[in-house]
Amino acid sequence: MKYSFVFLCSLITGFAIGQSPKKQVNDQSQSWFSLNSTFRLNSKWGLVGDVHVRRTNFMTDPNFYFVRAGGGYWFSNQLNFVAGYAHMWLAATKKGKRTYIVENRLYGQLAYSSRLGKLGLLHRFRNEHRWRESVMADSLPNTTNFSTRLRYLISLTYPVFKNPSLPQACFANELLVQFGKPIVNNTFDQLRLFAGIRQTLGKGWSYDLGYMMLYQQRTSGYQYDRNHTLRLFFYYTMNRKTPAAPAPEYEDE
Repeated sequence: MKYSFVFLCSLITGFAIGQSPKKQVNDQSQSWFSLNSTFRLNSKWGLVGDVHVRRTNFMTDPNFYFVRAGGGYWFSNQLNFVAGYAHMWLAATKKGKRTYIVENRLYGQLAYSSRLGKLGLLHRFRNEHRWRESVMADSLPNTTNFSTRLRYLISLTYPVFKNPSLPQACFANELLVQFGKPIVNNTFDQLRLFAGIRQTLGKGWSYDLGYMMLYQQRTSGYQYDRNHTLRLFFYYTMNRKTPAAPAPEYEDE
């Protein structure tokens, strides 16, 4: 009897596993552009703001529009804390027409930069509180869900040339995880890998350009998006009555 029970449990478990949806990966091409600004009011305080546009099918269709603003405190030129508000318009489809899901976001982040020989290192920890609309059936109004997202980023820069005005190699990796009542099957949210160049243009301006692979788990838990993205970000830093600030930090949505 005991063995019959074990055999039956094994059959049920095997059947359940066999019925689990097969992992699906959707490859997409995207482009991502942004302008990121930092205004140092003095040696300790400053303001930040950025604007982002990401498009899918390379540049054909909108993916999202994003704006963010905040205030920062610099403990030193290597360590700073920033907090603020962000707003996103995420493209979606409802009733056969394109619409935009609205997300309101409060965030706080701690960033620490250092050097190891010629290698520049940046560690960034970010906590986000997100209120995002959820698209319901065509006959129903959208609802708003709350979730929390934690992010850790490490970015590396290395001067390939002796001339500091020439491009540097830049690599970054960011992990994003999320929590909350609407988060059931996708606690893992995204992994973002970036490789490219960063170059100073002078008068407070710089840019980075490269390839980003964004791997994101969807709400179903078994469907994933793998986005192959051309990324071009511009940075502007204005210093007021302070020494020149260090190189712009790595930023993203």
